Amino acid sequence: MLYIIRFFPEMTIKSRPVRQKHVKALRGNLRIMLERLEPTISVTGDWDILEVETASDDKNLLEQVEEILLHTPGISLVMPVTKLPLPEFDDIAAPVLAEYRQSLSGRSFAVRCKRRGKQGYTSSDVERQVGAVLMRESDARSVDLRNPEVTVRLEIRDKDLYVIQRQLKGLGGFPLGTQEGVLSLISGGFDSAVSSYQVMRRGLQTHFLFFNLGGREHELAVKEVALYLWMKFGSSHRVKFVSVPFENVVNNILEHVDNGHMGVILKRMMIRAADRIADEMGVRALVTGESIAQVSSQTLPNLAVIDSISNCLIIRPLVVSDKQDIIDTARAIGTETFSANVPEYCGVISVKPTTHARKHRVEEEEAKIDFSILEAALADKEVQRIDRVVEVIEHRDVEPDSYQEIPQGAVVIDVRHPDEMDRSPLSIDGVEVMPLPFYQLASGFSKLPSEKQYLLYCDRGMMSRLHASHLKDAGHNNVAVYRPE
Repeated sequence: MLYIIRFFPEMTIKSRPVRQKHVKALRGNLRIMLERLEPTISVTGDWDILEVETASDDKNLLEQVEEILLHTPGISLVMPVTKLPLPEFDDIAAPVLAEYRQSLSGRSFAVRCKRRGKQGYTSSDVERQVGAVLMRESDARSVDLRNPEVTVRLEIRDKDLYVIQRQLKGLGGFPLGTQEGVLSLISGGFDSAVSSYQVMRRGLQTHFLFFNLGGREHELAVKEVALYLWMKFGSSHRVKFVSVPFENVVNNILEHVDNGHMGVILKRMMIRAADRIADEMGVRALVTGESIAQVSSQTLPNLAVIDSISNCLIIRPLVVSDKQDIIDTARAIGTETFSANVPEYCGVISVKPTTHARKHRVEEEEAKIDFSILEAALADKEVQRIDRVVEVIEHRDVEPDSYQEIPQGAVVIDVRHPDEMDRSPLSIDGVEVMPLPFYQLASGFSKLPSEKQYLLYCDRGMMSRLHASHLKDAGHNNVAVYRPE
């Protein structure tokens, strides 16, 4: 199967050196991700398009290839094509007819041709010739150039003919790694997940920073979101996940700070910590999910006071977004369901909050805080590569067993996202397969019969290992990981 990749339009209007840089980055990103699926997949092309080709006809592999192509930043269109040597003008319609005959039955159509090179005829000549043959030789109802039910697309490039089977909309944006790195403050909720996605889509290599206010369960939930975002949109680059224990900082604020200023000061303490961590990592900007007036701490006066503490640029992709728009985006990218189950901890200290914080008043309240607690939290931070969050387990003795073959009587639990289950259902002869998405495992696993053995399954083995470790740590010794070859 051959795919033609068209670039995000903003890439094509860049200067020649910048455009070449972006194309090279995109080509490299695709090679990294596709080689994990199948080492023989080739990615070629340069200035105008990229071509992704695999010799395999395996349906599951092709679905995974398309999944990667459609969720890689920098791609505008993905087109599966049939590539042929360019025939004589009168014979161009034959392969097009073979490809589109069935889909044209009883429907209106139009032919669209793009052409590059010197062939002795124009694109319009090709469209008329192919359209006439399709109308005569197929069961098409009519030609409709304005609003066709089927658009027949083909491209002629020098001595090659490309018959386009489908045209799929890509993610857009810039290739990952073409812009500077950023540190995204992620809580696992709708806002932080969507804001992280937005900057990843724009080509920013996005590291994740988590302030733990809710213990191990909260950390696990946030790791789920970060890992999902990275695997879906950014796995071409290695990024870090930083976790900072912030419970003592919150307690100190609760004890010493005026109720109305607690929320603003908590955000300032987070920005202080993020600033320090960003400097250590060589990152120049922070990303937050704040939106104007969504909550009391996000008024313009309060945001100005919060920003004043930072030496880094603070990026707020959602600053003028409506909550419903944010939720709709979360639904579209696949984070809505498990973000809905992540508790909001920042709001627990909002008691009659001020909406017009003044810097001098905030600084007076901050003077009551023991900043050694913040230093202790920073000293205890945990930094790990995002692809290894499943390997750094608090208790190493709970590392789950992994099976390539399923033991007799064991139940396989499919923990993938429902979208992945629908795309590639898991079916194993003679074995019970139970769909239970990873964001429901914490509550759902304890309800299962304890006398059975359960093997968790996901495509890459990351989510399954993460949750199997967590369940074993919670005392469930009847859980392991299923990793077929």
